[in-house]
Amino acid sequence: MSAPKILIFGPAWVGDMVLAQSLFKVLKAKHPDCIIDVAAPAWTMPLLERMPEVNQGIVLSFKHGELALWQRIQFGRTLKNQGYSQAILLTNSFKSGIIPFAAGIPRRTSFLGEMRYGLINDIRPLDKTRLVRTVDRFVALGLDKGVTIAEIPNPTLIADKTKALQALEKLNAPAQGKILGLCPGAEYGEAKRWPAEYYAEVANEALNKGWQVWLFGSEKDMPVTAQINQLTQNKCLDLGGKTKLGEAIDLMSLCHTVISNDSGLMHIAAALNKPLVAIYGSSDPHHTPPMSAKTTVFYLGLKCSPCFERVCPLGHLNCLREIKPEQLSNVLSRN
Repeated sequence: MSAPKILIFGPAWVGDMVLAQSLFKVLKAKHPDCIIDVAAPAWTMPLLERMPEVNQGIVLSFKHGELALWQRIQFGRTLKNQGYSQAILLTNSFKSGIIPFAAGIPRRTSFLGEMRYGLINDIRPLDKTRLVRTVDRFVALGLDKGVTIAEIPNPTLIADKTKALQALEKLNAPAQGKILGLCPGAEYGEAKRWPAEYYAEVANEALNKGWQVWLFGSEKDMPVTAQINQLTQNKCLDLGGKTKLGEAIDLMSLCHTVISNDSGLMHIAAALNKPLVAIYGSSDPHHTPPMSAKTTVFYLGLKCSPCFERVCPLGHLNCLREIKPEQLSNVLSRN
């Protein structure tokens, strides 16, 4: 009997794609010889390249929110002769069900999502009280109906130290001593961002102890990384907008400790098994926790939390402002 070949339609968010690796691990434990391909947006490919369970990443080039019905049907037809026995969809949209249906993949597994009767023929019930975490829901789709597992494996990204050192050489920034990585961005919105001045306070504390401080972020995070660096008299290595995702992963593997908002970079740090301080504001650490035993979570759980809003609806952002820099510095001093 040939090894099962599974096509997984992965999430678009970086953090969710990191969590999806737990599913890949469960599938490999169940069928060690299975072949796992993952279809997802281009920006997630560097993550898949660092997951040994994945055979190949397949780029989905459709724009966010775009139905592109005929293009999806055509794309699905190009996959018809690839020998997939099962598709697992980690996305819930109607449009995401078109490609595996058009590809003629015999078993198409997911939650019902947006009324995908027919597009999905292995519909799983979604009990949010039992499957509380995102990772629980992903893994459940890889199990037979009615089956549960006692312990879900943590994501573990494989970083390349050689590439990290090459990136540092390109930036003319050698790595020396202990390195603190700070991830002050959060693409979702400001209600997930711990104040920049608080990050700067922690950065100055670490710098005074002889640590290097690296600021991680995308192009969208450049204003906040620049602000933090300015508040430290430009003593940090500001990587905001200067690295691609793959380079950021490899560079983060050199850090001793990482402090992060609830973001994709937070999940990357956890998957690199770094000592991690994770800060939650409008989101819920019980729903998308970092999957690592080396994590300290700061979450106040106020009456208004979690609101899941992009901007604080009450205008005070107390869920983050009441988490003080000295609390994080105390954790840092123990590392």
